[in-house]
Amino acid sequence: MKKRVHFGFILILLFSLILSACSSNTDADGKNADGKVVIDFQTFWGSETRKPVIDKIVSDFNKSQDEIEVKHTFVPWGDIWTKNTAAVAAGNPADVIVNDIHNVAHRAKNGQTEDLTPHLGEDLKNELYPNQWDSALYEDKVHGVPFATDNRLMFYNKDAYKEAGLDPEKPPATWAELEEHAAKLDVKQGSSYERIGYYPLWGSFGAASWMSNADDGKGFIEGDEMHFATPNKIEALQWVADWQKRYGKKNIQAFEAEFGSGQTNPFISGKVAIWTDTANFYTQIRDSKSDINFGVAPIPAFKEGERNWNEGGGFVMEVPKGAEHPKEAAKFIEYLASEDVQKYWAEKNFDIVANQKAAESVVDGLEGDGKLVYESAINNLKDTPFHSVPVKYPDYKSIVDPIIDNAVQGKISAEQALKKAEQDVKKTEK
Repeated sequence: MKKRVHFGFILILLFSLILSACSSNTDADGKNADGKVVIDFQTFWGSETRKPVIDKIVSDFNKSQDEIEVKHTFVPWGDIWTKNTAAVAAGNPADVIVNDIHNVAHRAKNGQTEDLTPHLGEDLKNELYPNQWDSALYEDKVHGVPFATDNRLMFYNKDAYKEAGLDPEKPPATWAELEEHAAKLDVKQGSSYERIGYYPLWGSFGAASWMSNADDGKGFIEGDEMHFATPNKIEALQWVADWQKRYGKKNIQAFEAEFGSGQTNPFISGKVAIWTDTANFYTQIRDSKSDINFGVAPIPAFKEGERNWNEGGGFVMEVPKGAEHPKEAAKFIEYLASEDVQKYWAEKNFDIVANQKAAESVVDGLEGDGKLVYESAINNLKDTPFHSVPVKYPDYKSIVDPIIDNAVQGKISAEQALKKAEQDVKKTEK
């Protein structure tokens, strides 16, 4: 007769082994054999490109002082945040974790992060881009320190412009010009397309971004005010939907099926003439060894004379609630936000960083296309809102996105969609 080992016993044994392993490295106060406070730093940077960079940064910090030892732990994308939430609830979180900039206030409201205000130097705020800093505040308290960010640029194929009789040094400045250019850049064969000039939902600037661009940079919810069914957002959503009518749903689906097959990006392969993406998209172009002759420009303004409103994202460094060493963790976070470290990260990964001087010095060290792309991205940060997730409606996107998609698919009018989205979101107020 086989003996059955109780699953709970196995878990207890494994937990005991983990505790035993940890105790051999740190004492009850979380210090190592040299008396240094040990900081557990968790990121999702495990790729061949990023892990060596963050590991060197950690190593340099450990060598720079004799009070703190940081240990970098890789946790896969997605898992890192669910595991952190569980660890906070259990009272044993990491000391520093990389998290999404959009949800800082939401996590702070729910008591998942430490207030870093008492532990940070007063000068740090002035070293970072203001709109990023403000996105990491909750009730005027610092609950995260911006590390890296992104916004969107319009990449366009200069050779395709010449072929279409357009000036390759004059990319579209307004939505009207974007439509005009796209029509001239289209290459049609019968009822299908060999090249599509532009489609606004490809890349990383979605329908909500276009609506914000049209509405003076306002998101759906700003503070306690809702901005769903505004005249400009209704016009913008209908504009996005009209692009699908123009090309035809079957043509759009055919191109998307090709994108999803793992083939070369359609802009790089010449199948699409204008593409909207983050500055980091440049590294795909560079590494593809393509000879594509491209330019970059800001997202076109809704109307002539208006601003080139963008969409921002990125990551912050947080100290989870209940971390044992918030003061030492904050010291390491300040190091991560320092000019030299930020410059090193940006140079190695082509990320737009939060430290202003670091970002500007990266531009000075670049040449050619890389310089053009990076400089364009940081210049456009002034028109880049971050649209933090509102604390009253943390799940609003899961409600809004399907409704917006119905409008794009022509199943509901733009006005009906936005009014319904506002009504449905209001019902979820917390």
